[in-house]
Amino acid sequence: MIKMLKIAIAKGRVAEKVSELLLDTVDYRNIIDLSSRKLIFTNKDKEVVFFLAKPSDVPVYVGSGAADVGIVGKDILMEVRSQTYEILDLKICRCRMVLAGPSEKEQARPIVRKIATKYPRISTEYFNSKSESVEIIKLDGSIELAPLMGLSDAIVDIVESGKTLKENGLIVYENICDITARMIVNRVSYKMKNKSINTFASAISTSFGGGGTNAQSIVMG
Repeated sequence: MIKMLKIAIAKGRVAEKVSELLLDTVDYRNIIDLSSRKLIFTNKDKEVVFFLAKPSDVPVYVGSGAADVGIVGKDILMEVRSQTYEILDLKICRCRMVLAGPSEKEQARPIVRKIATKYPRISTEYFNSKSESVEIIKLDGSIELAPLMGLSDAIVDIVESGKTLKENGLIVYENICDITARMIVNRVSYKMKNKSINTFASAISTSFGGGGTNAQSIVMG
């Protein structure tokens, strides 16, 4: 198991897109079967283990060394801080982190005092950068509900098409940042398993037309 390359993949949309990318690779296709209820997929010949984890847990697995590599959305990396290297933007699962609220507001960007979000760290840093004082309300369910029921003035959340916002009478006030799926690696693993990590990164990068890896140290405390 020590030689095996352990790769944690965020469940849901990221896992679906990654499995599609792997179909275009020679070494890693048909290892992951999302039609099953399995969480761990092992190929001893290729010395690789893929496992599915809750998105917010992926940086934890990689940071601790329980996984060598992780694939997860940039929103999670911004919110769940860990000591890892980010080596690749997979350019998949594109969406935006936005500030949104009721569409009946006359101003494009009204003054907001209460913000509901699944991303308290990102929200706090965003409003601090604007020197705005707001109350952050952490929610885990449907964020769109908060301003409609008077719990908050606006929300900070990720959107893809904006359809859910529109159907609930909300509009985007401001774009905060673009989000895509990223590949992160454990710092020790990047030294000890550099060859196998780069082989995997190059294979999956080639499948979407990327140009190789560009390791960047992300020190997040």
